[in-house]
Amino acid sequence: MKQSAIHSRTAVLLVVAITTVILILSLFFYIKRQFFLARTELNEDVMVEKIVSMGKLELVKYSMKDVIEKKQIRNILPDKRILFVAVGEVTGCIDLTKLKKNDIVNSKSDSVTVFLPMPEICYVKLDHQQSKVYDVSGAWFPGDSKDMVEDIYKIAEQKILENAGKQNILGKTKENAKLIFKPMLENISGKKVGIEFRQ
Repeated sequence: MKQSAIHSRTAVLLVVAITTVILILSLFFYIKRQFFLARTELNEDVMVEKIVSMGKLELVKYSMKDVIEKKQIRNILPDKRILFVAVGEVTGCIDLTKLKKNDIVNSKSDSVTVFLPMPEICYVKLDHQQSKVYDVSGAWFPGDSKDMVEDIYKIAEQKILENAGKQNILGKTKENAKLIFKPMLENISGKKVGIEFRQ
């Protein structure tokens, strides 16, 4: 009798112990899962700062590639050098919002002269996916490489703009303006149209 009571007590204790271990393990894994569980939240606050009416007609786009090397020669430490291949584009346009009523002059009964605003550069844009830094050397401090890369991007944008100027992008914009506007305005007005540019 005593032995069966001991057996049943042992069985109960064993069941309680196993249940306790299972509960502790379940609790452990639940807490572990909760601890490492991450939820991503994305908050956004959109504010429109400025609305600009676009009246710029893009007339020419130069796609350009330039290899730029910048060297900083030092007396003791090795020279700082960066080699960069810049790929970008420059666009020439005419701002039609500057066109006024008195810019359209009837010269004769059968002809009209239109004075367009002077061409301008719409934008200069580097293609960050195609542009590449090929070599950086002489960067001794942690921030040096980053500063050199940021600096070469600014220089590259400026160089692409300068090269487009040397390739006469504004002259080409004028040519294209005449090619586009002259036949279009002649068709609309039924008159001979002369295209000039305001100085």
